[in-house]
Amino acid sequence: MVGTGAYLPAKVLRNSDLESMVDTSDRWIVERTGIQERRIAAEKECPSDMGTAAALMALERAGLTPEDLDLIIVATTTADTLFPSTACQIQQKIGARKVPAFDLQAACSGFLYGLVMAHHLVALGTYRTILVVGAEKLSSIVNWSDRNTCVLFGDGAGAVIIQQSATGGRLLAHDLGADGSQGQVLTVPAGGSRLPITAENVGEGLQFIQMVGKTVFRLAIDAMESTARTCLNKVGLPVDKVDYVIPHQANMRIIELLATRLDLPLKRFFIHLERYGNTSAACIPIALHEALTAGNIQPGEKILLIAFGGGLTWASALLEW
Repeated sequence: MVGTGAYLPAKVLRNSDLESMVDTSDRWIVERTGIQERRIAAEKECPSDMGTAAALMALERAGLTPEDLDLIIVATTTADTLFPSTACQIQQKIGARKVPAFDLQAACSGFLYGLVMAHHLVALGTYRTILVVGAEKLSSIVNWSDRNTCVLFGDGAGAVIIQQSATGGRLLAHDLGADGSQGQVLTVPAGGSRLPITAENVGEGLQFIQMVGKTVFRLAIDAMESTARTCLNKVGLPVDKVDYVIPHQANMRIIELLATRLDLPLKRFFIHLERYGNTSAACIPIALHEALTAGNIQPGEKILLIAFGGGLTWASALLEW
């Protein structure tokens, strides 16, 4: 991992702004989620625009150009269009001509799925330099009249460059998983081929995120603890030897309970959800970039990345910086 980048839209939507939109309050939101504000993309600003900005930053920090790329993987649940893929649109916007590119959809776990895939492709020698992007415009699929979901999500993008190199972080272990039998607890019902969007189902709000909050909360904690322990067990690393944890930024109470279950002090967790909310596949690469640029991660340290998302999916990755 030789370069990172991030992009956050300029517009800030604070809890006080939401108070005038739905029946909620700053206190209610902070107590239940820990979120104080989130970034919202401009009307014509798409995941490919945000992903392009993050990708160019990552390339610059790695000392590379778009021509150096061999593959582009984009994790997103809010693609610009069904096709062409957001990855192809980023390819065009950064000028990486004819480089293979595709989207990957594993909801909030998508970036880690893409990171693991990139690791194996580089380790096998199939490709030398891979761009992995997480980019989301969740504001486009949020029901702004539903106080249980609209307070949670934000927009943004993060990117990393994976390369055969003696510098940067290396992947020591990973764990990926899914349970399709629980898919109904976090879903967007309309918009696919099973239920194309019509005037009738738009009136029912089926094009928006729907979530069974209490069930998702319970499943998220169980899955994130389990995947973290499975990942660490693969290399025999005790939990207390983890120097830093970058968890999915969904809810402060989930992170606090996860810290308790893993018996790790909360100060070892990187947390930015108070500023950005849940940016799904973008949150971990954004957090990783911010942690690195802030100097929170030092050479030789063990970094644990953990995610959970709709599908249901979960993922973890252990890095040595």
